[in-house]
Amino acid sequence: MVVDVALVHRRLSIIDHKGGYQPMVHDGKRLREDLTYQPGDEPKLAHELATDLPLVGVVFNGCVYNHRVLRTELESSGCKFETDHSDTEVVVHGWRAWGAGLPQRLDSMHVAGIWDRVRGALVLTRDQTGQKPVYVIEMGPGLFAFASEAGALRASKPVSHVSSDRLGSCSELKHWLRFGWGKGMLSPSGGQVPPDGFMEVDSEHVSRLRSVQKRDRPKRGTDDLSEDRVQRLIRDAVRSCSDADVPIALLLSGGVDSGLLAGVSAELGLDISAVTVRMPADRCDESSVAAEIASHTGLRHHIVGCDSEPADDLVRLIHRLGLPFADSSLLPTYWACRAAAEVGKVTLVGDGGDELFAGYLRHTVFQERSIIRSMVSHVPSGLFPARDPSSRLDKLGRFSRAAKHGGYPDLLSIFDTEMLARLTGQAESVRGSTTGTCVDGPQYDFMNYLPHDLLRKSDTASMAVPIELRAPLLSRPIVNACLATPLNVLMPGGERKGLLKRVARRYLPNHIVDRPKRGFAIPVGQWFRSDYGSMRTLLYDHLQSSNPFPGLADAGVEINMEFIRQMLREHDAAGGKSINPWHGRDHSQRLYLLLVLSIWTHWIANLGRSAGIERR
Repeated sequence: MVVDVALVHRRLSIIDHKGGYQPMVHDGKRLREDLTYQPGDEPKLAHELATDLPLVGVVFNGCVYNHRVLRTELESSGCKFETDHSDTEVVVHGWRAWGAGLPQRLDSMHVAGIWDRVRGALVLTRDQTGQKPVYVIEMGPGLFAFASEAGALRASKPVSHVSSDRLGSCSELKHWLRFGWGKGMLSPSGGQVPPDGFMEVDSEHVSRLRSVQKRDRPKRGTDDLSEDRVQRLIRDAVRSCSDADVPIALLLSGGVDSGLLAGVSAELGLDISAVTVRMPADRCDESSVAAEIASHTGLRHHIVGCDSEPADDLVRLIHRLGLPFADSSLLPTYWACRAAAEVGKVTLVGDGGDELFAGYLRHTVFQERSIIRSMVSHVPSGLFPARDPSSRLDKLGRFSRAAKHGGYPDLLSIFDTEMLARLTGQAESVRGSTTGTCVDGPQYDFMNYLPHDLLRKSDTASMAVPIELRAPLLSRPIVNACLATPLNVLMPGGERKGLLKRVARRYLPNHIVDRPKRGFAIPVGQWFRSDYGSMRTLLYDHLQSSNPFPGLADAGVEINMEFIRQMLREHDAAGGKSINPWHGRDHSQRLYLLLVLSIWTHWIANLGRSAGIERR
């Protein structure tokens, strides 16, 4: 039985401004606003809150896209709603009606904390794809906390010094070193509710009752999407994702996914404005292509300048996130969200298109009978120059190393198996990724790369502004259908994302659909050489300091500093003029990961020192 519970919520008001207050408490008959605090309220004494009523209290972050449909269903079964159209109240009544079956009925991006007095427990649920995070930590005997940001929990746990407990286990840290992301929050006493997860907490224990995603994931080959059906599903998703009481924007790049959403939004006659951020580097600026898409679809279009401070922004974001998250596209995503906030508090994005519709080159390489995989696995990886990470030869080198060592996961890694061994001085065993293994790449990415990298990045960037990002392509019907559709249907004729592109051609010119994939990247390697935005200064201040990674050795991770110095030299050499393609080596993302790791470990160390001072 949970004896004491405090639910705290800071609201970004999107739906039903008046009625959607939180925490929302229901006593079995009516909502009880008198049992909650509002800003400026006098503290209530415990005896004033004592009641034997079957209370249910909810804190909720995100949006239930099908809340109006569920509301009608609940009303038909006798539920009495008091708010005008709050999706939070649907969660309250839905929990009373369906209990643990509620999450599977939600087409949403959400996390919810539900306190059920009769059950004597707190329940945490998370959306199917992991668009919204919820971190948990046991702060002591019988003391449990949860939050939507790991940084908030990190800062609240009293410790006197940096230790392995503060930095996580050796194996966890090496996973983050390899990929730049991970599943948890790097603390033995803390963790994260998994996508589609359901966690129940009472005074005796914390129990992960189930992760529906792992148990009930659709099986490949049990569905067969057609172009017409994809179009209908996307129309429905865009329509439901556009339910808001605030202005709505569409984050428009020059890519297929956001361009398709622009075309569908215009077709549906939605009051949506497209917004594009003009990036600080020409090679990653797609504002002119986005302007062409907006003109073609007829959407209002705003191009907003990027007033960027890369070094300062990076430090602030890592401190806020509280994790050594090493996807450098966090910075342009943050700048784009900041630009979108000038247009709408709700912003539609094209997240999920590549993972669900097989849009990456790696999705073809590790398939059965892949000619590329067969060829590169027999070629020494050292034969491939690595001066330019965007070149075909560099990509072939990555494929070669992956085929020999870590398999498909190495294609997603920043420090692949071979490089990680050089960094840490230890050869790592990589479970479940043997040489030559054929992998369902899109499904692997959906389970790992999407929630732990891409969606964490989007949530961190958007909440720092704050705005609410909604991804129509990640609606439950689209996700279930794509995961069950054979890969040869998603990639007709071997064309990556071919099925989605056929639908996109109904809305966009062929030359837009056929543009080479650019990605949402910044030239961080060039910035490390030129000191744009003080990025080189930040890099060298951290990596050449006397203690770049405080606490890391205590956690069991030794870093080869001579190898880091070698990478710094090679990276500078790769930026020089030379006709020799093997002159130098680009280490952009590896150096960025090490910079982020250094920023994070210093932040953790400062938290420890602050906690020690407070106790004295």
